[in-house]
Amino acid sequence: MDFSTIKNKMDAKDGNGYKNVREIYADVRLVFKNAMKYNDDRNDVHIMAKTLLEKFEEKWLQLLPKVAEEEKRWEEEEAKSQIDMKLAQEVVHANMARELSNELFEIDMQLENLRQTVIQKCRKMSTDEKKKLGTALTRLSPEDLSKALEIVAENNPGFQPTAQEVDLDIDAQSEITLWRLKVFVHNTLRLAGKCSEGADHPTKSNSKRKGEISNAVSKNAIKRSRKATPNS
Repeated sequence: MDFSTIKNKMDAKDGNGYKNVREIYADVRLVFKNAMKYNDDRNDVHIMAKTLLEKFEEKWLQLLPKVAEEEKRWEEEEAKSQIDMKLAQEVVHANMARELSNELFEIDMQLENLRQTVIQKCRKMSTDEKKKLGTALTRLSPEDLSKALEIVAENNPGFQPTAQEVDLDIDAQSEITLWRLKVFVHNTLRLAGKCSEGADHPTKSNSKRKGEISNAVSKNAIKRSRKATPNS
């Protein structure tokens, strides 16, 4: 370290210079310390370096209060800058949230209009169709029946699909709920039928396993009875 290097770093504009005055103080002190370290204490260079270091330390102590004041001011400005930046980001995020909320509201309105249109265009389900739907619901597995009851709950806030015992009044459901149920039940039973047709003939051990599964399903059905009341 030498004084020409210190000067170049003080004048640097490319970001490689000193970041604060304490870094300058440390390098100047290092120059004097090196001169003392690498020269005998009786050498003129050592003596002059020691004398100048003492003078430099005195000047530094006089300057230190002002340095501390400037550092405090810089920290306050930096803190204020960070707060301003954070507030600006929050404003941007708030505007984005507001715009997104407006878009979601518009989408909800469009969906509601579409739902109302679908409801108006839904053909009313006949009494015979309701009866068949009620019968078909009783053929669903406990898992699929739970899914069907969740469909009912979507348009019926007072309906409790997870209750221990559920009474489903087919006649009390909206047309859109009835048609959604019919599509779900039809697809589910058709898929179950294909799986059954594609299965190999069960062996004796497979039949035993199937019986165990049926018993388990029956026990579960007893714990959570779900009754669908078809139109009579």
